[in-house]
Amino acid sequence: MSTTDSLFDLSGKVILVTGGSRGLGYQMVRAFAEHGADVIIASRKLEACEAVAAQVRQLGRRALAVACHVGRWGEVEQLVNTAYETFDRVDVLVNNAGMSPAVPTHEVTEELFDKVIGLNFKGPFRLSALVARRMAEGEGGSIINISSTGGLRPAPQIIPYAGAKAALNAMSVGLAQEYGPKVRVNTISAGPFLTDIAKAWPAELRDRCDNALGRPGLPEEIVTTALYLASPHSSYTTASLIKVDGGLA
Repeated sequence: MSTTDSLFDLSGKVILVTGGSRGLGYQMVRAFAEHGADVIIASRKLEACEAVAAQVRQLGRRALAVACHVGRWGEVEQLVNTAYETFDRVDVLVNNAGMSPAVPTHEVTEELFDKVIGLNFKGPFRLSALVARRMAEGEGGSIINISSTGGLRPAPQIIPYAGAKAALNAMSVGLAQEYGPKVRVNTISAGPFLTDIAKAWPAELRDRCDNALGRPGLPEEIVTTALYLASPHSSYTTASLIKVDGGLA
């Protein structure tokens, strides 16, 4: 085993990833499984989750696919119950599911507002609360919240999304204080990444970015930070926000 693999060894760990069937979530699921973890993949489309679960099993790890709309508390509670009934524990929770529609503020409907807040904050809040309590009563664990530069640099036409991500950032700090020392809670503030949603971007936004590296990130570039926060080697890191955005000022 190489030094890197040893540092990020997740053998025997159970990791739950929301929004795990595509984009950054998919990359993290693959990386966790490649480093020894069993993975629970949750998203709204069961078929997509099953496809990723099949890839995890091919790596020799256990996998569970669960259909869940994270913005609905009843479905979140069922997700947690299913996870614990199947694996008896969750060692790492990754709140990755989200949506970021760009809409002029005066055109945002109540329905859209509620959807954005529900998926980006309300759902992660409830899921974290349920899992953190069980982690604290058990052997502990790590919660990783995938936020966005929008939560730090609000931009036009994404104000509900920016507000939800800012709330997610605050939630990480509060949860770390409430459920520590056995539960660590951290945030990854992700910049622009070339996931499937980037296909709708203008060509110039896919090629260049106003960050220090001058480009958007590749989806696999989220992996090392996620592995660090999931592994025991980040044992003294909690209530932290790590920017993975190519150096946005």
